[in-house]
Amino acid sequence: MFIAEGDLVVRRALEAGCKPDVVLCDPKCAHEFADSVHQAGGTTLTASADIRREVTGLGVPLDAIGVFLRPPTSDAQDLINVSTRIIVLDCVDNPSNVGTIARSAAALDWNALLLDSTSADPLARRALRVSMGTTFKLPFARVSDVGETLQLLAARGFSIVGMTPHHPTRDVANLREIELANNQPRAVVLGSERQGLSDAALEYCNVLARVEMADGIDSLNVAAATAIACYALR
Repeated sequence: MFIAEGDLVVRRALEAGCKPDVVLCDPKCAHEFADSVHQAGGTTLTASADIRREVTGLGVPLDAIGVFLRPPTSDAQDLINVSTRIIVLDCVDNPSNVGTIARSAAALDWNALLLDSTSADPLARRALRVSMGTTFKLPFARVSDVGETLQLLAARGFSIVGMTPHHPTRDVANLREIELANNQPRAVVLGSERQGLSDAALEYCNVLARVEMADGIDSLNVAAATAIACYALR
């Protein structure tokens, strides 16, 4: 299961066809959601703000919070076969970062998100909250080996762009006209904020890129870097 926190995320979960178990909300949201939740086989409960705060353990009594069944897991190979713009995460373990990355990728019309086993869950409560529910518009899948996944992408004709400030790199803003001509499909690979890209990821990136920054600044938050890369390479 996963938790949809806030009326906007609950609404987008329902619109995406996710099956609710129970939605706890104030009377106004109950009026909005009751029919959809019931038709999908779930239950709507209403309670005062004080009771919602106590039941959920959240300091802010949100207008709605729902428990949903997780949708079927996507297959990475299937996503690779139908996509031309893919984000690959290599040990990005902060749910807020993963949620923001999903939001940027969906907003900038990227097709899919692939995550290794150590990256945070895009359907984690905090990740969904930060994404404002846009995660439901971005197909994602887990991969067991980042190196093998990048090999598959290369075999499908993808240009694989690794984002790193620690190696000889090109400014990501200048890549589209130089390395990515003729609408070549592309994957952007990002690693953990402390360690950066793994050796396996670096081995299969055919382009290494950076975001130009002011002197004395060594890096950007990984979610901010992803947003810039998504925009520059879309």
